[in-house]
Amino acid sequence: MVMPLLRHRLATLTHRLRHSSAAAATPKPPILYTADTTADATATLQVLSWGKGASGQLGGGVEETRLYPSPVANLAVPKSSFALSQTPGRRRLLPSPPKRALEVGLSCGLFHSSLIVDGALWIWGKGDGGRLGFGHENPLFVPTLNPHLDNLLSVALGGLHSVALTSDGEVFTWGYGGFGALGHSVYHRELFPRLVKGSWEGTIKHIATSGTHTAAITESGELYIWGRDEGDGRLGLGPGRGPDHAGGLSIPSKVKELPYPIAAVSCGGFFTMALTVDGQLWNWGANSNYELGRGDKIGGWKPRPVPSLENVKIIQLASGGYHSLALTDDGKVLSWGHGGQGQLGHGSIQNQKIPAVVEALAHENIIYISCGGSSSAAVTDNGKLYMWGNANDSQLGIPGLPPVQSCPVEVNFLMEDDGLGPHKVLSVAIGASHAMCLALRESS
Repeated sequence: MVMPLLRHRLATLTHRLRHSSAAAATPKPPILYTADTTADATATLQVLSWGKGASGQLGGGVEETRLYPSPVANLAVPKSSFALSQTPGRRRLLPSPPKRALEVGLSCGLFHSSLIVDGALWIWGKGDGGRLGFGHENPLFVPTLNPHLDNLLSVALGGLHSVALTSDGEVFTWGYGGFGALGHSVYHRELFPRLVKGSWEGTIKHIATSGTHTAAITESGELYIWGRDEGDGRLGLGPGRGPDHAGGLSIPSKVKELPYPIAAVSCGGFFTMALTVDGQLWNWGANSNYELGRGDKIGGWKPRPVPSLENVKIIQLASGGYHSLALTDDGKVLSWGHGGQGQLGHGSIQNQKIPAVVEALAHENIIYISCGGSSSAAVTDNGKLYMWGNANDSQLGIPGLPPVQSCPVEVNFLMEDDGLGPHKVLSVAIGASHAMCLALRESS
């Protein structure tokens, strides 16, 4: 990390941190970022959250349950030059945004949340294990600027840990390291972000994590992985994978059995999925609930393609605890695996042995997908948000649903009297009992 750049970033963002702390006590959401441009050339991006927030993960400043999406923060961004930051499991179809483009992204962990804007990390929620990266284990109930990281491209929040990727291609991890998910060759907690010193050549371009394992992809498409394994093979390393401790491996190791360069990776509860540069899906690990989509329950460490998807181009993967989603290049959502909480969206609670189209969304052009442990979400090209699965804790953002919602339902947003127009959702992230989205709101 270049210290002059870090000092410059801290100086320019200190006033935003002060403003957010003062505004958190009022109903009006704080403005965490203001573009250096004229007012008529800016648009408002709004961060909204809903679900259970007893640990502060909703960002509203109090212990609460939000029945429907409610604003957490506003960002005044340039209308013509902002983009979504890198998303775990999603391969870039277009060249990377210009260096001057503002990138914004969300992530939800087990009980914590984060926002990246202009390379800076805002993070909040439960602090156990040091997962917030401030040097302590206290919770934070409002978005708070982390001064120990800067120049970020992507963040992936896990169960009790967090992972970040910088624009220089460096990976930092922090939080609870008991299962090796931090990749530092040790198994204790890290209260501050710490650089992962992998054996890879070149730089990292993509990261992903889950409850207890983490993955990173190099510029040349090599996949490195570390964390908990315990016999189900989710690391994809096979016999003789190296030293470990209590079922975990805290040394980044190359997945050697992948014959093609990898563009994106997604870490599920006990399995892993990877996308090749041409959009082919490979996966490995546990399969007792048909998570691998091969038509049987035979799992294993060795990466293999999904037979029914060999002629299907995939642009994004999303992994839940025991289920999987894939987004095709023609805007269709596929799902498979465990369906007991309705998370597959097929109108039943049956398991699905092979990938199947979510027919309730077939009339929409889907551009973004997300999974929680037992829930799912999709965003359409015109900014509508659909959710389905486990509806406990109001995690689906739709009051009055039964505990199991097995068909996608559109999430409706309450219109705020704030001079802004309707919500056009751009992305969504799901945690253990809460969710967030990023929505564009033009002036009325």
